[in-house]
Amino acid sequence: QVQLVESGGGLVQAGGSLRLSCVPSGRTRSMAVMGWFRQAPGKEREFVVSISWSGGSTYYADSVKGRFTISRDNAKNTVYLQMNTLKPEDTAVYYCAARVIGYSDYSHWGQGTQVTVSS
Repeated sequence: QVQLVESGGGLVQAGGSLRLSCVPSGRTRSMAVMGWFRQAPGKEREFVVSISWSGGSTYYADSVKGRFTISRDNAKNTVYLQMNTLKPEDTAVYYCAARVIGYSDYSHWGQGTQVTVSS
């Protein structure tokens, strides 16, 4: 099993920045990919960005390209989501998720952290 704990959400004005963190624990050697998803009120959960755990390859949703950056600090065993130029439509609960080796779906999820962007 892999456990994920997010932190760093909050309230920010449009145009501002926030950095989210996700710390995995447990069977982290089984992880292939870590990703961030978000869910706004009344909407489906949507993919935001992912990073491969071994090689660092990244993939971004078009809506966040150029504004969000995912990175990982292997020494701290932490994945970060730097969010710049935030917009009100970025308001959502952000979830960290992990996909383990050999599986195509994200099977492990954090508890979520609220990001609210005011206009």
